[in-house]
Amino acid sequence: MKICRTQCPSERRNSHHRGKESSFWMHDPELIFNELDLKKGEVFLDFGCGTGDYSIHAAEKIGETGLVYAIDIKKELIDNLVQRTEKAGLENLIAIVSDAREQLPFEDKSIDLCLISTVLHTMNLEDAGKTIFTEIGRVLKPGGRLIIIECKKEDSKFGPPLSMRISPDEMEEYVYASDFEKSNIVDLGYNYMIKFVSMKDNSGVHG
Repeated sequence: MKICRTQCPSERRNSHHRGKESSFWMHDPELIFNELDLKKGEVFLDFGCGTGDYSIHAAEKIGETGLVYAIDIKKELIDNLVQRTEKAGLENLIAIVSDAREQLPFEDKSIDLCLISTVLHTMNLEDAGKTIFTEIGRVLKPGGRLIIIECKKEDSKFGPPLSMRISPDEMEEYVYASDFEKSNIVDLGYNYMIKFVSMKDNSGVHG
């Protein structure tokens, strides 16, 4: 695992060139972050961060007293995120090269909110889902939030094939097995955002 400590305040971004590695500009970012309802000082995990657009925006929202972790398996994406954030100048973002299907490199009950945006359809949740959601449940604080953005399970001219897409009902089946409760679902047009709350107190849970 490689950990890169990075720096950053405000970077106005034009991410059209980042293409499939980010869904950030498919939606109104303010709509997304209004739903995330991040507070100053919170700890945010961008799970499968890609180009890190959500991470940078979250780092701006939570301020100097907060902390953002951005993880992705692709070293080149993490290296690029480090360069972008150093150029912008924040000190509350840590970018990590890590396989999200394995044990997460965080302490128990250390994260307020975990965002997974258009990542899970690329994984075999039948095999990896239990580990993924159990680990997220472990690192979330009691009452912590899990937010998932995914492509609607319907044919469209772009995005993953229909066979890879995960419906909200299917997603709930995977997530519920790890003691989460759905709190809301938001229609984003081509995508949906589903919000869960951890129902664990995490007592006696170890990584």
